[in-house]
Amino acid sequence: MSATTTRDRILDALQDILIEQGFSAVTLEGVAAAAGVSKGGLLYHFPSKAAMMEGLIRRLSDLAESEFREAVESGEGVVRVFLRTSLPQSAEEADAYGAILAALRSKEGMSEASRELVRHFFEEWSRLLHRELDDPVLAETIRLVGDGLYLSAVVGLPQPEPEVLQAVMDRLIEQADAVRNRTPEQG
Repeated sequence: MSATTTRDRILDALQDILIEQGFSAVTLEGVAAAAGVSKGGLLYHFPSKAAMMEGLIRRLSDLAESEFREAVESGEGVVRVFLRTSLPQSAEEADAYGAILAALRSKEGMSEASRELVRHFFEEWSRLLHRELDDPVLAETIRLVGDGLYLSAVVGLPQPEPEVLQAVMDRLIEQADAVRNRTPEQG
C-alpha cells in the first residue's frame, strides 16, 4: 500500500471518528484500528494526535486554496464564489468542519499551526472580498453573511427558506457588481 493511500485512510478514519463520536473520542489506537493500520504505521505518518489533526486541517486547507484560486481566476468573481461556497456542500462537510471547530475550541491536542490554518481560511476570504470591492462595509457585510451561513449550517442552526436565501445572495451580488474594483485591464 502506498504512503499516500495509508495517510489518506488515516485521515479518513480520523474524520469519521470526529463526526461520529467527537474530538474526545479520538485516540491514536482508535484511529489506527479504524484505518486498518498498526499503531506503529499510524505513528510513522502522524507522531501525535495533534499531528493527525493538523494533517486533516491541511487536507481541508488544500480544498480552500482551490476555492481561493477559483474565486480569483474564474470570471465568476470572488463575491459569487464566496457566497456559493458559504453553505457546506454536504452533511459530511458540515460535520467535519463542526468537529474541527469543536476541537479548536477545546484547546486540547491542537497545534498553533492548526489554529493558524483555520484562521487563514476566514482571513483569506476577507482579504479577497476587500480586494474585489471598493466598499469595505459591503465587503464585511458579505463576509459576515457568508461566515454566518456556513457556521450556522455547521452547528445545525435553522437556515433561511431557499427563496429568501437566494434573494439575499442576489441582492448582495447586485450591490457588489455596482462597487467592484476595476483595474485598467478589466475595463
